[in-house]
Amino acid sequence: MKMSPCEAYTHLQRILEEVNAITGELFTSDMMEQWACTSGNDERQHDAEVQIDQVFDWSNTGLNDIDDSHLYFSPDQGNVIFASAINGWGFGIKHFARIYAKKLGMKEAVLQKTLWGDFYLNAKTKRICKNAQNKGKKSLFVQFVLENIWAVHDAVVTKKDKEMTAKIVKSLCLEVPARDMRHADPHVQLRAIFDQWLPLSPAVLGMVCEKLPSPLDIGERRVEKLMCSHGQSLDTMPEATQKLKQDFLQCSAGDAAPVIVYVSKMVSVERKCLPEFKQRSLTQEELSLRRELARERHAERLRMQNQDETTDMPESIGSPLYNGDTSETGGKSEATDGNVFIAFARIFSGTLRPGQELYVLGPKHNPRKALEGTEVVEAASDVYSLESNKHITVCTIQQLYLMMGKELESLNEAPAGNVIGIAGLGNHVLKSATISSTIACPAFTDMYMTAAPIVRVALEPKHSSQMSQLVQGMKLLNQADPCVQILVQETGEHILVTAGEVHLKRCLDDLEERYAKISLDVSAPIVPFRETIIPPPQLDVVNELVDNTSKQPVVRLNYSEEESQAEQKQEWVEMKTRNGICTIRIRAIPLPENVTKLLDDNADLVKTLVKCSNFKQGERKDSFELSTDMRSQLQELKHKLEHFFAENDSEKWEGVVDQIWAFGPKGNGPNIFLNRIPGFSHPSVWQCLGSTVSQSAQSAEFRLLKVHCSSMVNGFQLATLAGPLCEEPMMGVCFALESCKLQADSSQSSSTTDCKVTADDVICPVSCGDEITETCATVQDSNVLTADKKSSSNSATSCTVTVAALMPDTQPNSEHEAPSLVQVKQQIFGPFSGQLMSIVKESCRRAFQCHPQRLKTAMYSCVILTTAEVLGRLYGVLSKRHGRIISEEMKEGSQMFDITAVLPVAESFGFAEEIRKKTSGLAMPQLVYSHWEVVDMDPFWVPTTDEELLHYGEKADSENQARKYMNSIRRRKGLKIQEKIIEHGEKQRTLGRNK
Repeated sequence: MKMSPCEAYTHLQRILEEVNAITGELFTSDMMEQWACTSGNDERQHDAEVQIDQVFDWSNTGLNDIDDSHLYFSPDQGNVIFASAINGWGFGIKHFARIYAKKLGMKEAVLQKTLWGDFYLNAKTKRICKNAQNKGKKSLFVQFVLENIWAVHDAVVTKKDKEMTAKIVKSLCLEVPARDMRHADPHVQLRAIFDQWLPLSPAVLGMVCEKLPSPLDIGERRVEKLMCSHGQSLDTMPEATQKLKQDFLQCSAGDAAPVIVYVSKMVSVERKCLPEFKQRSLTQEELSLRRELARERHAERLRMQNQDETTDMPESIGSPLYNGDTSETGGKSEATDGNVFIAFARIFSGTLRPGQELYVLGPKHNPRKALEGTEVVEAASDVYSLESNKHITVCTIQQLYLMMGKELESLNEAPAGNVIGIAGLGNHVLKSATISSTIACPAFTDMYMTAAPIVRVALEPKHSSQMSQLVQGMKLLNQADPCVQILVQETGEHILVTAGEVHLKRCLDDLEERYAKISLDVSAPIVPFRETIIPPPQLDVVNELVDNTSKQPVVRLNYSEEESQAEQKQEWVEMKTRNGICTIRIRAIPLPENVTKLLDDNADLVKTLVKCSNFKQGERKDSFELSTDMRSQLQELKHKLEHFFAENDSEKWEGVVDQIWAFGPKGNGPNIFLNRIPGFSHPSVWQCLGSTVSQSAQSAEFRLLKVHCSSMVNGFQLATLAGPLCEEPMMGVCFALESCKLQADSSQSSSTTDCKVTADDVICPVSCGDEITETCATVQDSNVLTADKKSSSNSATSCTVTVAALMPDTQPNSEHEAPSLVQVKQQIFGPFSGQLMSIVKESCRRAFQCHPQRLKTAMYSCVILTTAEVLGRLYGVLSKRHGRIISEEMKEGSQMFDITAVLPVAESFGFAEEIRKKTSGLAMPQLVYSHWEVVDMDPFWVPTTDEELLHYGEKADSENQARKYMNSIRRRKGLKIQEKIIEHGEKQRTLGRNK
């Protein structure tokens, strides 16, 4: 209200233009994506072959033929409401068009089209004309709408003119309560007038009823997207599941229609706020009953006075409504304590009623298994007692509520298309779930969260006896907040993961005051990091060229200096299993930055790809077929990978996309495992898209290698899950398996026999005699030997007795047949699959350390709106916390600067408070997680060249930020830290000596 009506009109126009510009961008990008998905694979291949600088013709995308006028916001279309939450008013153009149509004698439709825009009223001709701005006239919106609102505000709040206020109320034919008009606060009077003249609630509700699409307008594409999780095609689902699609589209509320409900979140509500525990007005019957009871008590009191009795009134005469009995209210004093969970849900089909028994379908529910009877329905009491292989429970609907802001209204039934609250699901739904009357209904896809939880803390109660309350409180918080994650580490710590500092503070307050209701000890915030490698830098820290003489060797943890130097020269690592049977060679290569970002942004697509590939390889026996949209998205992902690899080094990364064996960690991370073994073919992860690998005749060695492929992949997953720097996950690393040789032990003699091949054995010749005795002698339990060493070396028979005594679980096939050496070594070193997994993990870690190692930190995108006076102080706070300015623009028509920066999450704690203090409240930052960024500093760097020694000195007192991060993580995890207890110690000097 500090603006004039004309300035307010210009400001509103600018806001609508900005909103419509963003809407147009979103619509255009969506149409381009749809066109790209339907253009065909041939056109994609052709586009990949053309030059990058070629200009494409997008005119055939169909954008010009589509009517998008209904997407934009314009008051004349009736899809804009002007409102003030402070003063409690709201209106649309239709409201004033109806008023002035009667006064001016014009058509309501004409006024609705001209009240917003460059139109004015000619006072002489009483006609509406154009070009109000060019002719210096007030627009109709300013003259008829804004000036009237400003007049009411000035009369009531600014001038406090009671006579003028009374005239306004009378002219508007309002019935404002006298108590509000006599109130000392003018804002109360203003709100009372606007509540009668331009009520906000009817305006918003009317807009919702007129403009929001009906549930019947749901499209087939959206239905299939809801029913098909992870991109699965609806055609591959059971017939009973496919029939449910029509129930979705019809949104039928009949009794014959199946009930399908989706619970998006659980809302925690105080029990005393439920309708059944609220105070309500008494009925006529209850009032007459209370009058009769009051008369009886009065008559009894008079009778006692007449008899001169001094005893108290008998308790039997008292009414249950007054003697403390709360049986009619269900024990209100006790039942109103604590919180209950109300499920926020939408009904897609059928009618929901209290008392119905329905199925709660977990996210891993498979309709095919349920219909075939292989998936059992579990009537568990709560979701925490449900077994891991069971995904269906039975619940009873206790109560239905209509959610009206903070108010809840009880319902007897709710038909399809409504958004309601459901009581009684607190023990059956964790965060979200699908509820249905048929087990043929699939589980809906999970909700997408824009803010990923990234900040974590460890919690413990101040009194150890309250640990059970903490556990229960964290369960309730996890259920109430969809963006919270609750973890229990191997050390027993209870970890709370939140989206940021403000979210963390709110969660801790809820735990202490609402859910656990205990005092907590909270650790320092824990921020995740990632480990990566980079190509050898060309410049050192003082921007000098790095030559071979001044090149600093890569520091490696937990390995000898001789091993490190030998492996760094060849840039690959070769290791053998403990039994000497298998030798592998692995090379680590840093991934291009755009490839890493693509894999990180499309983790869900990669997860779907790996799941589909597992079905194709026969690891899972269920049917799984990709939908058309998901297949096109995966093909687009593959083409982008090929394009990004070709951009960096086409010879180095030639054919790398088809060589991808696995992604990691956890099967969908931003690291890849390549199969570069010459002559060894393995199914590609892209085989679900039709990519095939030639299945040529392979040797027995390669056929046996296929049996242990999963062991090598698991070793890669373990290596990428915990890197060598500080046991944090890796990111942006490619591991190439260049060779894998299965061979015999070099110490074996020439007299050999072939052993049998089993799932955990390999083909290798073994010898009896001295070799077995030597192997047996390495076993610690020497008391089980029943033959002496000399006799066992002379005959194979005595050797058999010795081995049988060492391996009681391994029986020979006959009395004179000795077990193979592989079986002996398997008993000593463990299964061969475990050995292979261990050396793959260790080789990946060693190959990782052959390159310059770096840490990656999570970054916030920081948007700050401030004035020019505090820019210097703002930049000082950002630079102190290692932030970086991305853009700085002045907003048009104002003196405000719009600043965009990036800030490490590890440095963000207390950032908002410090900004407010330094700028005297003139700057308010908004932090949103953005990306991962490399900390451009070697954690093991020390000055070595003359320039570095001259700049930093021999002690290098300046803080190494990467080393600080690494040591803090290692110290928290209990790992070894390479630091001195005393650094740069000097003799203490005192000014005087104590006498």
